[in-house]
Amino acid sequence: MKKTSLFRSIPYLLLVLLSLAGIGVGGWLSTRQIGAMTSALLDGTATGVEVYAGQSWVMLGAVVLGAGVIGLLLALALAAAKALIPQPKPETVEPIDWTAQPEAPVADAKGIEDAEEITAPAEDDSPVEPVGAASAR
Repeated sequence: MKKTSLFRSIPYLLLVLLSLAGIGVGGWLSTRQIGAMTSALLDGTATGVEVYAGQSWVMLGAVVLGAGVIGLLLALALAAAKALIPQPKPETVEPIDWTAQPEAPVADAKGIEDAEEITAPAEDDSPVEPVGAASAR
């Protein structure tokens, strides 16, 4: 698994952005309905639809707001857990000396013998016929 920064992780960013969107939508929905119910009740013009349906909308907004808060707390917990995991130290690599002359590779004796066996032609006493010779007979 590739180790990337948590803040560059797409699932983590989606969690944070959707949590913030849930907080915004849930808060807006709840406050809008509470404001509408309060003004209708204080004016004395409240109907059953405004009061009873308004309570359902406030409850839905509260659930969405709560889910957003939980998502944001989860993102915070993930960031804290990622900070506690020790990061491996990067390998130090010596710089390449481009001024040095490359050395020719030295083959050992066994490697040379193996190479001769592979490249040497096979000694076979059977005569080799040309490709078209069999069909000419």
